[in-house]
Amino acid sequence: MTTLETLPADTPVDAVTGALTRDGGVILTRVADSALVDRISAELAPHYLAEGDRFHNDFNGYRTRRLSAILAISRSAAELIAHPRILEIADAVLGPHCENYRIGSNTAIEIHPGEGHQLLHQDDDIYPMRIPGVEFQLGAMWALDGFTEENGATRVVPGSHWTGSVTDADNAPVVQAVMPKGSLLLYFGSTWHGGGANNSDKPRSGLINTYALGWLCLLYTSPSPRDCGPDLVFRLMLEK
Repeated sequence: MTTLETLPADTPVDAVTGALTRDGGVILTRVADSALVDRISAELAPHYLAEGDRFHNDFNGYRTRRLSAILAISRSAAELIAHPRILEIADAVLGPHCENYRIGSNTAIEIHPGEGHQLLHQDDDIYPMRIPGVEFQLGAMWALDGFTEENGATRVVPGSHWTGSVTDADNAPVVQAVMPKGSLLLYFGSTWHGGGANNSDKPRSGLINTYALGWLCLLYTSPSPRDCGPDLVFRLMLEK
């Protein structure tokens, strides 16, 4: 049965990048402290209510709330964006192909009951070319709630990334990134994925941060206030 590998939070970098390179995605369990996750959720909650519906469309869904420019509304989110675990993996994956990498986007997504499957897609399909052996972007989906098959865990097509083995993503098996609160789904920008249908009676929330090769022109950029958090976060937000 096709699955994504699920590894403990402290798994060595080589093992994590090995699974990521093979499958296009990998899950690390319970990377973030529950207190931090709860603090971020509390900071996002009023903004979900006030402005989360403004991104409704056929692609994003009509029962899904989204927030962008997360650092402007959740200072605590900086601790996930610059989390040492994700950065050491980004160093290994993106570092060999650029002098610096940077934040591509940061988005909070709350899928509500009754939402259907999101269209499977790639995050980096805006680029008109590929470089053999090079992935342009690394995505990091943090589970702010437990992700289950019932509540809309992210769907992923293993092996569908640019450097992967799947040649026909439309007909390849789709799996869901089931993981407990505080866990992390890592996936390449070229990996086919999408939000899952929420058939539960509660919303589920996740925070997506993307990291891109520093020499790429980005479709989305984050606002860069100098008081957004750790110096490292500000460095990641700079144009390269």
